[in-house]
This record gives sequence, C-alpha cells and structure tokens, in this order.
Amino acid sequence: MEWILNPQIWIGLLTLTALEIVLGIDNIVFISILSGRLSGRSQDKARIWGLAFAMIMRVLLLLSLSWIMKLTQPLFSVANFAVSGRSLILILGGLFLLAKCTREIHHHIERSHERRPGAMRSSFSGVLVQIVLLDIVFSLDSVITAVGMVDTIAVMIVAVVVAVIVMMIFSGIISDFIQRHPTLKILAISFLLLIGVNLIGEGLGFHIPKGYTYFAMGFSLAVEMLNLRVKKGRRPAVVTA
Repeated sequence: MEWILNPQIWIGLLTLTALEIVLGIDNIVFISILSGRLSGRSQDKARIWGLAFAMIMRVLLLLSLSWIMKLTQPLFSVANFAVSGRSLILILGGLFLLAKCTREIHHHIERSHERRPGAMRSSFSGVLVQIVLLDIVFSLDSVITAVGMVDTIAVMIVAVVVAVIVMMIFSGIISDFIQRHPTLKILAISFLLLIGVNLIGEGLGFHIPKGYTYFAMGFSLAVEMLNLRVKKGRRPAVVTA
C-alpha cells in the first residue's frame, strides 16, 4: 500500500484517468447512436449497461495481463506480416464498426422518408450484444494504453472505474444532444467510421497517431457547432398577437 503515499502514482492515476475518458469518447458515441434506436427508458438502460459492461471488461482484462501480453505475440504470418491475436481483434472490430456505421448512415439518409412507427426500432438485447462486441475492441485498446503508462494494477483499475463513472454521468447529456441534431449524429457516425479505419490500420501494422484522429474529430466538431449556432440565429422570431 506504499503506492498510496507516492505522488508520482497519483500523477499517473490522474493522467491515466483523463486519457481513459478521452479514449472512451468513441465508446460513448457508439453507445449513444445504438441506444437511439430504442424507445423510452430503454435508451438510458442501454447506455448504463453498455458502459457497465465496458468497465467490467476492462477490469477483467487488467486482471489477466499475462493473457493480454500473449495477444501481442505472432500467431502466424501472411506475406511477411506477423498476425497476432490483437491484430485479429482490431481488424474484426474495425470491419464490424465500418459495417455498422454504413448501415446507420443508410437508415438515416436513404430511408429518411419512411415514417412507419417502429421502423427504426431495435430490440434491447440486440443493441446490448452489439455494444458488448465493440466494448471488447475498445477495452483492449484502453487496457494496452493503461499497461504502457502505469505499472500498478490497482492504479489501472481505479483509473478505469473512475473514467467509466464519469462517462456514465455525462453519457445521457451527450446522447440527448446527438439525438436532437441529425447533422451532428451523421458527424458522430463519420467519427466512428474514421475510428474503424484506424482500428484496421493498427491491426495491419500501420501506426496512426491518435492525436491526428482526435484533432480531425475536434476540428470537425467545432465547425459543426458553429453551423448549429448560425442556424439557430437564422430562425425567424415567433410573432405573438
């Protein structure tokens, strides 16, 4: 328990917690978009359960670091490229994310004229299964980042738990904001497409600095927020008799 009195440990804890929150943004966006296909209180339940599964997944992975390290070892080679368990998980996760986001764009653009009740609804269990599948990929990335920054497992677990609690608190606000603005929802799906491409690239051995990705996402979000502000300012004033 000497690590509790070590200031370097606390600095590492705060840094890792902040990084876990940043890395969890894509998870929140994905959960928000999927939960938006549900109705009523099921949306809140899907978000909370989805983030809870993400936290459990990350803690279990942290408690099995020896297995995580084995995932980075080559399983076989294809054209002089060593394929590891981590590579397979990242590639499959990226492909799943690309396929899911493409379907979401299809629903929101190609079928926007359909107004049938329940046409856009999904089952709670189906949404939860999709969230869990992507949680595995996002959790793997999060855990590998944690292992590279901090040496104490207890600190890693505390950082993950605190980060997920923060995400649970703000996930509802983010989800409601995305659902209220259709253009922002399409932008969020585009972010996930970009992340899917990054996952595939990482799985194939191409190192893509996350700073570039987050800068592009932040810049696009800032432009979209300006667009929303301009549109709001152009709305005609309601004249009351």
